[in-house]
Amino acid sequence: TVEAAKRLHGQAECSNLFIKIPGTPAGVEAIEESIFAGVPVNVTLLFSCEQYVAAADAYCRGIQRRIDAGLDPKIASVASIFVSRWDKAVMDKVNPALRNRLGIAISGQVYKAYRERLASSGWRKLADAGALSQRLLWASTGTKDPQLPQSYYIEALAAPATINTIPEKTLHAFSKEGVLRGIMREDGGDSETVLGDFAKAGVDIQALAAQLQLEGAQSFTKSWADLMAVIALKSEQLHRHGSAGR
Repeated sequence: TVEAAKRLHGQAECSNLFIKIPGTPAGVEAIEESIFAGVPVNVTLLFSCEQYVAAADAYCRGIQRRIDAGLDPKIASVASIFVSRWDKAVMDKVNPALRNRLGIAISGQVYKAYRERLASSGWRKLADAGALSQRLLWASTGTKDPQLPQSYYIEALAAPATINTIPEKTLHAFSKEGVLRGIMREDGGDSETVLGDFAKAGVDIQALAAQLQLEGAQSFTKSWADLMAVIALKSEQLHRHGSAGR
């Protein structure tokens, strides 16, 4: 993974190109090594606070190693938290009062951990050395439930120093109907209470996070293989067309 990340980033010759690496247990080491190698990383497929913390720790270790080696610590990274997939996964497993609340509760828990990290003495030491903060990125923010307003997750996840990869359809809906009533609370708001309600309802958060991450990784792998197959086919067709025209 690390060698592929360095190769792809080098071939692109674009300093602000981020290489996606899944925040799986196996991916954590690759994240640290890629950051140390100077490759900007989009840590993708993060579903829980524990997964986020592991990814953030890996980023900080990579940056600290660069500082210790006398290298530039300004290597960017984002940590992508997938939101709406949570709610889709439990839609038929909980009572109506809990539907469409799990993704936002997880996000609140993660945002609290994010703000605590930025306020920590360990992070301030890295920042004083010139390091960039690894920003939170909200992903999968289009609604899966047709009963929800399309801007549901956009309104709930407004927060400083974060990024939201908004689907185009959702962006248009928010521009017409969306209303921001405030920003996310740094203390996580009622996220722990809501997560407790899901636990009482029989939802195993950690097991589901691992399952969603595995399913996401399998889907991404298939998409990459399909893309490579299409490119190979097109390349062969162009080669044949060029040969026939000679």
